[in-house]
Amino acid sequence: MGYASALEMATSGTDIDIALGWHLQSNHYPPVPLSMLQPCKDAIDAYWDNDCDLEIELPEPILYKGRTTAPAWAIIEQHHLHAWTTDYDYDAEVEY
Repeated sequence: MGYASALEMATSGTDIDIALGWHLQSNHYPPVPLSMLQPCKDAIDAYWDNDCDLEIELPEPILYKGRTTAPAWAIIEQHHLHAWTTDYDYDAEVEY
């Protein structure tokens, strides 16, 4: 359910703040704080800019390995953002 629902949110045209907020709160236990919304968006942007090593500032009091920044790839991995880093073809026909 997690990836499928995240992919649906990512590809449905839903505003990214709403889609990511829903994903962070509904597809994780415990829910990820919404203060991570901007770092997640920054990580997705870094992915599409081919800069997955970009260090992204984290909101207080969140730390990554004792640091106040985390690489984009780690944010993508740990927050399961793959639905937003997939080159989805909206016009592809689905075969069942």
